[in-house]
Amino acid sequence: MANCSFCGKAVSKGEGKIFVLNTGKILWFDKSKCEKNMLKLKRNPHKLKWTKFYEKNKIVKKEKI
Repeated sequence: MANCSFCGKAVSKGEGKIFVLNTGKILWFDKSKCEKNMLKLKRNPHKLKWTKFYEKNKIVKKEKI
């Protein structure tokens, strides 16, 4: 079981999409929302409140202060 490359949620076997870059890096997506935000809109997951990466980044910033 892999995690979504954008939001960090678990992607079940047989669900979601796999996107392979020319460099050989594999990106997993659980929803088309995540795919569009990363590939088309080029958004940073650390700045969007609905991703797990935002929560992790927020906790680290609080600890530094």
